[in-house]
Amino acid sequence: MNIIARSRLTHSLALILALAGGWSVQIHAREVAPAAATAARQEAPRPWLYENSDVPIDPAWLFGELPNGLRYAIRRNTVPPGQVSIRLRIDAGSLMERPDEKGYAHFMEHLTFRGSKYVPDGESKRLWQRLGVTFGSDSNAQTTPTGTTYALDLPNASPAGLDESVKILAGMMTDPNIIPVAVDAERAVVLAEMREGTNVGTRVGDATRALFFAGQPLGSHAPIGTAETLNAATAATLKAFHDRWYRPANAVISVSGDIDPKAMEALIRKYFSGWKATGKTAPAADFGKPDADAPTSAVVVQPGLPTTVTVAWLRPWQPKADTIVYNQRKLADMVALQMINRRLEEAARRGTASFLQASVDVQDVSRSVNGTFLSITALGEDWEKALQDARAIIEDAKRALATTQEIDREFAEMETVLAIGVENQDTEPSARQASDLVSAVDIRETTVSPQAALDIYRSARAIMTPDYMLEATRRTFTGDATRAMLVMPKAQPNAEARLAAALETPVEAASDVRLSASTVTMDDLPKLPPAGKVVSDEQLGTSGIRQIAFANGVKLMLFANDAETGKVRVNVRFGHGMLDLSPRQVEPTWAANYVLAANGIGKLGQREMDDLTNGRRLGFDFGIDDDAFELGALTRPADYKDQLRLFATKLAFPGWAGEPVERAKAGLLAAYDVSSTSPNAVLGRDLVWLLRDKDMRFRTPDKAEISALTPDRFKAFWAPILASGPIEVQLFGDVKPEEAVAAVAETFGALPARKARPVDPANAGIRFPAHNDRPLVLTHDGDRDQAAAVIAWPTGAGLDDTREARQLDILAQIISDRLFEKLRAVDGAAYSPQATSDWPLGFGKGQGYLAVVSQLKPERIDYFYKLVDEIAADLASRPVSNDELQRTLAPMAQLLTRASTGNAFWMSLLEGGTQDPRTITAMQTMMRDTLQVTAEDLQTLAAKYLVAGKSYSVTVLPKGGE
Repeated sequence: MNIIARSRLTHSLALILALAGGWSVQIHAREVAPAAATAARQEAPRPWLYENSDVPIDPAWLFGELPNGLRYAIRRNTVPPGQVSIRLRIDAGSLMERPDEKGYAHFMEHLTFRGSKYVPDGESKRLWQRLGVTFGSDSNAQTTPTGTTYALDLPNASPAGLDESVKILAGMMTDPNIIPVAVDAERAVVLAEMREGTNVGTRVGDATRALFFAGQPLGSHAPIGTAETLNAATAATLKAFHDRWYRPANAVISVSGDIDPKAMEALIRKYFSGWKATGKTAPAADFGKPDADAPTSAVVVQPGLPTTVTVAWLRPWQPKADTIVYNQRKLADMVALQMINRRLEEAARRGTASFLQASVDVQDVSRSVNGTFLSITALGEDWEKALQDARAIIEDAKRALATTQEIDREFAEMETVLAIGVENQDTEPSARQASDLVSAVDIRETTVSPQAALDIYRSARAIMTPDYMLEATRRTFTGDATRAMLVMPKAQPNAEARLAAALETPVEAASDVRLSASTVTMDDLPKLPPAGKVVSDEQLGTSGIRQIAFANGVKLMLFANDAETGKVRVNVRFGHGMLDLSPRQVEPTWAANYVLAANGIGKLGQREMDDLTNGRRLGFDFGIDDDAFELGALTRPADYKDQLRLFATKLAFPGWAGEPVERAKAGLLAAYDVSSTSPNAVLGRDLVWLLRDKDMRFRTPDKAEISALTPDRFKAFWAPILASGPIEVQLFGDVKPEEAVAAVAETFGALPARKARPVDPANAGIRFPAHNDRPLVLTHDGDRDQAAAVIAWPTGAGLDDTREARQLDILAQIISDRLFEKLRAVDGAAYSPQATSDWPLGFGKGQGYLAVVSQLKPERIDYFYKLVDEIAADLASRPVSNDELQRTLAPMAQLLTRASTGNAFWMSLLEGGTQDPRTITAMQTMMRDTLQVTAEDLQTLAAKYLVAGKSYSVTVLPKGGE
């Protein structure tokens, strides 16, 4: 299972580790008595996943192995109902490639999906759609340095559909269409993917990987490959790579879903038993080990990125027996690391260090190194002081024992994560279970039940003594090789030599960085008035949803149900969102997501709030909707009452600490120039603002506006918003109804009646820009072969015609499919063209849009516009075929069916329902509006909206290429 309580990584380190093959920590910790484990081994052979391990076997899995060496694991899981998730992993990634084969593992992934024994060339997408599979999400694949995993989520796995799908997967593995015409066609797609994926981050990632893993294949083998090797690839060379690595002994199939495991086992045996390896078995790839004699430091000057330093202490990766003791020590090491991360974070918050952010992490990277990584984002350009400050905090951790209270605090935090896994195990989706198992195979470890993971973690507390934690900390910061990478937006004199010197220079241990024991409890929150009274309580039809009003005007939508055991979703909507903002001036809304959670409640600051919430499942998500501001959290039955209290006291007694404002400003300013470094970044910054006719509510602030924000200005803007306007509380999930009503009465129901905040009529509408005959040209600072094009048409807004809004989603999906077929599958001109529909429901008047967006080479821009015009004209002139319509509706129906089994789906549909009854009506017609669309409906919509004389277009070109 994944341990998700981990330190945060800077962008550069996250990127390098992700490119190196995924950096999520897999901890497979289980506890059984040694004698019992020995007896179990004597009674029966342990399944293949658990060989050389004494962890308890997860009995939910059926393990097996075919005579040809293919291994499989299958379990029954009905979340979501009817779905079967299949993961087929081949132990062949970029590290298995020869120098002239760079990118072949990923190229093979593309070819395998393109066509195979039972799939004509280019028909794969259509075939899966007819089975209700959404291409790209339900059917996909990923190539990493150590493997290639094919993922298939069958949303409605009928016996016939499952039989057909397993047969197709077998044909993909044994006999893909590796023929010249397919290779040439897919080569263009892979090169388009490389072009669109290349950016400042990948360039830094390549440089960091080359430094950290110098002398190892990982240092020079990114999964995407190189243009040289991809252009040189032929059907013969790719076939040779396939024969060498696509062998049953290198394959693992993991299946979780709504199926009898024995029936699934029979299908695997039926279609995969005949798979026979071709040619000689390749020797195991040598991934090498860290080279102590390689250069220790490097500098990358990359305009647009903030100044960052990443230090790595590298050790050889060694296969380890996945034993109980091994996992106990690994978990204890993680707790030791988290103590350091908390100290680093506190120093950044207080502003006592010269870094904006710093964290440490330990990772096994692509079976190549075991490394400790220190990531630092400097405040300004003084990276030397930032490095010194972070190292000083680490030096203090290496010098003196931690207190028992510190250990207990971090132990409780991680224990909560694992306990939540136990509470939510009945709602763990099949896709995650199937993926977790092949991830365990990838790192050569095991997988167990959530309860077993929690048990072994709790048993590890005994070894987490101050002495052990000190030894673990010292061990963590040693290695066979030490490396440091400095990334800066502009050159500095002698930077590399200074970096090497800074790495070698001893630092004094920091003082006064250790955190005192916490004494903060919920009783320290500001007191609320007595509980409010319920004045109405109504059932929403026969759905089980209740609408409850309190005397102070607060309205509650309560849906108590056990669809997601152990989960409670809380969403608080207050005020009027975008309707409370002026379209003519920039307001500090951009800072709210970073600041409102961090500036505390009453006299309690962020540090006290951390202590208050430690060991609890309490959250603070903030968002701005069209017609409301929102506070959201996913909590649990034991914590939801306190979650409600946190949100209520936040509105009634907000804290206004200044440090979070200054930190948010520093972070946004440091990363601001990234928004100019690629076509996608430019569109992310400007497109919605342009398509909203330069409405200032949708504009990204410039550097001057960010710099000008002060804590007083932030408070002056947000204080009246937090204090006024209507409140709607949505509470969905595993709660007892009357207890939930009482909990809301004691929190939101107890608030004083809110002041009315009328909406300015000038704020009530949104506009689409006037038609332009020639595209507006924007520029980016990235590669000269990167460009992007957008064309959009105005549609509608509001709740009065949600049927049309939902049918426009279907029209957009059909346009996306046609673009995929032409731009990607046939021409290879683009990797991920797409069309989207935006019909804002919160604006009573205004215009949404249907937009088509694609990255391309600059010379293909005109072709893009011509193609989109042809698609639009064709859709308006004649109905789509029944096959095309059903290939769109079948996956959509399955997506909606799956989503409707969870509370998040219904919460999103019912947002604002206590204020506007039309929301309830729109919810009731959701399925019908979406799925009962006809080809004639779509033709009518295309003729109505895809009008050439109303479109607005934007082109993003490399600077100097206008």
